[in-house]
Amino acid sequence: MKYVTFLLLAVIATFNLHAKDENNELEGLAQQYFSTMTATQAPKASSKELEAFLALLTDDVANQHLPYQSDDSRSPDGKAMMRKGMTFYLGAHTEYEAKLLDTFIFNNTAIAIRYTQHAKGVHPQNKQLIEYTQTLMDVLEIENGKIAVIRKYHE
Repeated sequence: MKYVTFLLLAVIATFNLHAKDENNELEGLAQQYFSTMTATQAPKASSKELEAFLALLTDDVANQHLPYQSDDSRSPDGKAMMRKGMTFYLGAHTEYEAKLLDTFIFNNTAIAIRYTQHAKGVHPQNKQLIEYTQTLMDVLEIENGKIAVIRKYHE
């Protein structure tokens, strides 16, 4: 009986340690996502910051930013489309700051981060001055250690 009890406790401890390791990995991924994503918004952001951010994503990543992008479909060239879209806006801000408010881990398949951001700049297409302050939540779906779906929600 002692042997069975010991074996049962060992199995439970192993699962508990494994779950903690996964949460630590996802917490690290959330921090890395936030720091690389916000780096792409900095006034002097370059392709170096953009590529560091894109390295966290699957090639077929889906990006949904409501209300601007309602489609959350994954496509084989999802990362390439994000690179093209983000390159267009790279360096558009003259001021940018962000603060991470909360991180939520959902088993080993999803992360949600809530943050505030403030930006000033010039829109690259219409050349009009822009300024905004907002609170957002990004919900990230994880697949094999990479971000497969990004959903942005405004408060």
